[in-house]
Amino acid sequence: MKSSLCILFIAATSSPLLSADLKAVDDFRAAAAKANAVLTIPDWEQTPEAVEASMKDAIAKANAALDQIGAHDLGKVPFKSTVVALDDATYQAGLAANKATIIKETNTNPAMRTAGENAVKAFQEWAVGIDYREDVYKAIKAFADTHPKLTGEDEKLLRETLRDYRRAGLELPPDQRKEVEQLRKELSKLGTDFDTNIVKATAPVMFTKADLDGLPDSFFASPGIKTGDDVYTVMANVTWQFNTVEENATSEATRKQLYVIRETLAKDANVPVLNQMLALRNKIALRLGYKSWDDYQTEVKMAKTGASAEKYISDLVAGSQPKFDSEVAELQKLKAADTNDPNAKIEVWDWRYYSNQRNKQKYAVDKEALRAYFPFQKVLDGMFNIYQNIFGLKFEKIVAPYKWIDDLQLYLVTDSATGEPLGVFYLDMFPREGKFNHFAQFDIISGKLLPDGKYQRPTVALLCNFPPAAADKPSLLTHQDVETLFHEFGHALHSIVTRAKYGRFAGTHVPGDFVEAPSQMLQNWVWDKKVLDTFAADYRDPSKKIPTEIVKKMNDAKLANAGVLYRRQFAFASLDLALHNQHPEDLPYDCVDVSNPILKKVFLPIDPNTTFVSYFGHLNGYDAGYYGYAWADAIAADMATVFEKAKDGYLDKQAGMKLRREIYEPGDSRDVNVSIKKFLGRKQSIQPFLKKIGIGPEGKKKAPAGPSQESR
Repeated sequence: MKSSLCILFIAATSSPLLSADLKAVDDFRAAAAKANAVLTIPDWEQTPEAVEASMKDAIAKANAALDQIGAHDLGKVPFKSTVVALDDATYQAGLAANKATIIKETNTNPAMRTAGENAVKAFQEWAVGIDYREDVYKAIKAFADTHPKLTGEDEKLLRETLRDYRRAGLELPPDQRKEVEQLRKELSKLGTDFDTNIVKATAPVMFTKADLDGLPDSFFASPGIKTGDDVYTVMANVTWQFNTVEENATSEATRKQLYVIRETLAKDANVPVLNQMLALRNKIALRLGYKSWDDYQTEVKMAKTGASAEKYISDLVAGSQPKFDSEVAELQKLKAADTNDPNAKIEVWDWRYYSNQRNKQKYAVDKEALRAYFPFQKVLDGMFNIYQNIFGLKFEKIVAPYKWIDDLQLYLVTDSATGEPLGVFYLDMFPREGKFNHFAQFDIISGKLLPDGKYQRPTVALLCNFPPAAADKPSLLTHQDVETLFHEFGHALHSIVTRAKYGRFAGTHVPGDFVEAPSQMLQNWVWDKKVLDTFAADYRDPSKKIPTEIVKKMNDAKLANAGVLYRRQFAFASLDLALHNQHPEDLPYDCVDVSNPILKKVFLPIDPNTTFVSYFGHLNGYDAGYYGYAWADAIAADMATVFEKAKDGYLDKQAGMKLRREIYEPGDSRDVNVSIKKFLGRKQSIQPFLKKIGIGPEGKKKAPAGPSQESR
């Protein structure tokens, strides 16, 4: 069964205010009551014992609810007290797990993080176990056997609940069913270990100033970088530090050293764990009658089969080959001139540096210089203004009753026309030791119609790792950071404005190969001069807007680099699918042996000692699903055309409200194909995506219909 524990990708904040000036959530209770809605700020546990006790209590209450479902007279099985009650029970237990996840990923106390991890493991084992409550299954099945005349979201809930039971093995003989249950519990524990090993993997690398020649002054001035007399410590596990070095260091030895260290993070811990996970996944799929784990995973997604996902990616690899080759050839010319070696090859630790050099030389796009236009707070306020306007929303900073860090912020979202409170989001925006190390939305409370008829509005957390402020400068974002911010906050909006009746369909709980599309589409905003003019200004002189010619050159450079950037994504998708393709059960897995040759073939030559997959967090959660980024990107490119054709372009409120009503609010309460078609007003097309990645007419022949409706 699908739990309410869901992790996805996001970000945000607004002008600093004194807490005395801020409203509290209580100030919105009356408006919520008028809308028959519930707003909830969680009570956060303060001790490790309380974290684990809270999870035990939640599981005990959920088990009691399951007992009630299982105790039904099978001759009398109403929908509400069986199918709906099951959604209620899993939802409620999931709330405790969501809180434990936030504690695990954010708390500054290692003991609290460990307690959060233990609580998450306990929940995940329980969540697997409830699928095998035969008494509950019999009650659900007895209701289904009455052939009820359900419609809409109710019908979808019953159909997918039965599908989940089949996928859990409830139609298997008891001994085989028990084996699948045990395998899934083992897999769940290993997945948590895999994630934890990634978070714990830290790698300080010490360099001299000469080693880091080419890096901007702002990097050396960043907190924690200068650690001694001519000693500069770079954390290979901190993405912004790694990227800054790879993009700017003139020394190939420095770039390679840092790359090798990053690409071997968690090697000793996670290579054996991943091999075990792959074996367990394969065994589960085979026991359930699937040919492979990718077939099992894609069944519930838009792709439907592993073969469909594989064909989509392999066709894009073939279609992008000419553009990729031409881009790499250009980069090789730069390296040849740089090194006085006519036979110089672009290695995987070179592409960021020479792409950056080409951007500067050919397009006059200097990533570091651009940062001056993107002070974090200004970007955030600007993004808020845009999204509030086009989506008909209002964001207000409110008092956070409990803060796990001093600069944690809390915002309440209302409908700007009606004043209806819609939800709450936390902001935790900068890196620190022990914190989740990427950019993501974490559900805390999902939207759901409660048993008493009131609607629970969502609460989410945004955990990000933007470059922190320096002593003499505010936090300055790269343009890529700005793109990430606009993307990730889209996930928050998707969660918060939901109108889905059931927790399993609310917000971002949509098919995995669609979930990124609404946010990927919002990345287009930051490439548009009209949009950028609303917030992009030099922090030293706010009257100085980003020049028109720079925005044009940024777009030209983006297209010029699309082949390399997308081929890297296709390589990740390819290795993910290969790891989860058909595999003889008695043959051990070697995840590195499978993945490294694919990275080399689809992308660029790599150091054979590296183990990219040991630090590739998407292999737990997006397993056999990384293709979904490219799949969703095709949908996103097509959806963006609605704004491009609108009167006010990306700032068009009518298009924004249509996106909110047809995509965000329904979530998965109806087939997402229906939502996409209603938003577009027509069938889908892959052509905008092919144009976006610059593969043109050649791509039209090779790229599949993929996500478009014609392919199903």
